Amino acid sequence: MIPFEFEYYRPDSISEAVQTYETLTKHTKKVLLYSGGTEFITFSRMNQLYADAVIDLKAIPECNVLELQGEQLMIGSAVSLNKITESNLFPLLGQTIKKIADHTSRNKITIGGNLHSRLIYREAVLPLLIAEAEIKLAGNEGEVTIPLKDVFNQELKIPEGQFLVQIIVHKAYTELPFASLKKTKMSKVGYPIVSIAALIKDKQIKAALSGVCDFPFRSQELEAVLNDSSLSVKERINKAMTLLPAPIIEDIQASRDYREFVFKNTLQETIEALETKS
Repeated sequence: MIPFEFEYYRPDSISEAVQTYETLTKHTKKVLLYSGGTEFITFSRMNQLYADAVIDLKAIPECNVLELQGEQLMIGSAVSLNKITESNLFPLLGQTIKKIADHTSRNKITIGGNLHSRLIYREAVLPLLIAEAEIKLAGNEGEVTIPLKDVFNQELKIPEGQFLVQIIVHKAYTELPFASLKKTKMSKVGYPIVSIAALIKDKQIKAALSGVCDFPFRSQELEAVLNDSSLSVKERINKAMTLLPAPIIEDIQASRDYREFVFKNTLQETIEALETKS
């Protein structure tokens, strides 16, 4: 049970959502916009999240789009993880997110919810970062489309008063050879020790990782090392270890040393798998 009362709004359009947000904030209310709601329930029950009002975006048509429009794949922020996987429109994304939680939970978790997650993993972002995805935002100044990387730095940092409507991926990226590997403590789903999404474009590996540091990341410096054919695979991996953007984490899932061991093995699997496809 959520231990506080809050107002609930479910707008039918982008303009209604924007207007509702504007009205509520003018009355100095703490407003939460969401496209899923699973984490709101979980963290509110734990007294780690509070809102005076909630705006549920799941009834907005644009937030439920999942289709190819010409050369672009449009993914609404309120589309569930299972629906994306089952569509097979972007196989790398589908394979990555099908390992996030159990099947029942993935019927409720949306891609927008995972990108905004309060947990450190946010694995849905990995394929999107290497596919140079764009996102469509809406706010009181209208709609704008920008590169995802411009607002994703360790976490999604959308300006106050705007919300995520859609993710846009060029069709060409959805057809590239890829690898999606996730190492967990026990089962195939759950929090990752290491999770990697990678693809080959123009004979170059592009990769993004989660679970290694306390935030997901894509590093062009690390990619340059992975693609340095003058080095052996072992040398590339050892050099990549020195280019991590933050220390390797240690938690209940794995010690720092074990996570480093798994990270090296996962990089080797990824390189070997993709180099056979290049």
